[in-house]
Amino acid sequence: MLKLFTRYSSVGVINTLIHWLVFAGLYACGTRQSLANILAFAVAVTFSFFVNARWTFKAEATTRRYMFYVLFMGTVAALIGWTADKTHTSPVVTLIVFSLVSLISGFIYSHYIVFRVKK
Repeated sequence: MLKLFTRYSSVGVINTLIHWLVFAGLYACGTRQSLANILAFAVAVTFSFFVNARWTFKAEATTRRYMFYVLFMGTVAALIGWTADKTHTSPVVTLIVFSLVSLISGFIYSHYIVFRVKK
């Protein structure tokens, strides 16, 4: 389990850089945090899904798995962005919170739901 989490975290570092850069660019152009977060997520999640499927979990990247992953992680992104808008949270705090929450919840969801090995 530790090896999987380490691999997932490594992909997460790159995924986070992608997410943060897209978010910052969109936010700098005047996009609301909720929309910027979900769009940045869409770019980063595609990278993350395919790399984690192949490298971390050594599983087939199917359309069904992709949809499960995107819907779950998209919901997390949207909820955190929406909460940030409502509470007037700093964009940096939004990014940090999303990065931490998505790392932990994403790993658990990926391991036990999306890329679960049937016994």
